[in-house]
Amino acid sequence: MSTSMNVQYSYLPRQFAEVDQYIEDLRQLVATGEFTLGPFVEKFERKFAAFIGVKHVIGTNTGTDALILALKAVGVRPGDEVITVPNTFIATVGAIVAVGAKPVFVDCDDRDQIDVSQIATAITCRTRAIVPVHWAGCPADIEAVMTIANDHAIPVVEDACPSVGATVNGRSVGTFGKVNAFSMHPLKPLNVWGDGGMVVTDDDEAAEFLRLYHNHGLRHRDHVQIWGVNNRLQPIQAVIATRLLDRINEETEIRIRNARRLDTGLSDLGNVLRVTRRPAGYREVYQLYQCSANRRADLLAFLIARGVEAKVHYPIPIHLQAAAKELGYKRGSFPVCERQADAILTLPAHQFVTIDQIDYMSEVIHEFYAKPVVSVRKVC
Repeated sequence: MSTSMNVQYSYLPRQFAEVDQYIEDLRQLVATGEFTLGPFVEKFERKFAAFIGVKHVIGTNTGTDALILALKAVGVRPGDEVITVPNTFIATVGAIVAVGAKPVFVDCDDRDQIDVSQIATAITCRTRAIVPVHWAGCPADIEAVMTIANDHAIPVVEDACPSVGATVNGRSVGTFGKVNAFSMHPLKPLNVWGDGGMVVTDDDEAAEFLRLYHNHGLRHRDHVQIWGVNNRLQPIQAVIATRLLDRINEETEIRIRNARRLDTGLSDLGNVLRVTRRPAGYREVYQLYQCSANRRADLLAFLIARGVEAKVHYPIPIHLQAAAKELGYKRGSFPVCERQADAILTLPAHQFVTIDQIDYMSEVIHEFYAKPVVSVRKVC
């Protein structure tokens, strides 16, 4: 075993260590007084639209807001059903509930993405949208999702919140569905100094609604076209995101390099630790690097003791949370998701993790599984 290392999960202090360049950008904003919408938000929206290849981008206050707005834009109303997965962050499902709809879950597949083989059987006369999640920055089988959705004339809202920069066969995630959502939470691939998000679409009518609705329904300062809310992206966050877009591909390539090296380093542990399958043609951006581990709790403690800030995302799936009780699901409803929740482990693989640290994590994990399991016999 090599010398002990500290492998940190959060990279934010290092990412923004050279703060002067951001402060100078913000000075330009302050000099204009454009603190609500305005040219800095519009500049970011144009730049992000070009980055992912979409016609319309509307900046929002959070990724959750983006999901809520997207669902409203495709016509989801109270009493409707929306199909999604239970192995996601609560915001995916919370957005469905926020528009008055009922979440209908289907299980995940061996990549921890929506199991497309289960979608068709979950569709009813009340289904108004399908929300695949590009979980952990790794694309779902979105082309298959779109085929099913198109066959049933049901709009797709992609939860691309963790996945800026991810692609399927060269096409950006978040551009397949009718209206789609991204997040700029501090621990997302494109991140800002707080919260932020984007709702994106190629549909002119949906974009018109979104621009009105997210800004109080105002056509102009003194004319309210529709009833709306305030879900606007703050110009400060737009300024930060605009600069970060210039280097997101470089940072993503480092994440990809780190993930591939971890995949290789852990590939011989298949009987005790499973590395996620990586389909050809998918660019995965690894907002989270995840694997499934036997004796996860023990391994997690071992890693932390050796200086590796490993995490679990998440130990309790949404359908087993107290908030979801009224949906009527129980343990056993989604066995793949439940097995995943019991075994999933997140390792730091972000752009500030070095090759030496990647190799160190592999060594620590091998050391753990090389140790004999100590069984304790009860004495009656």
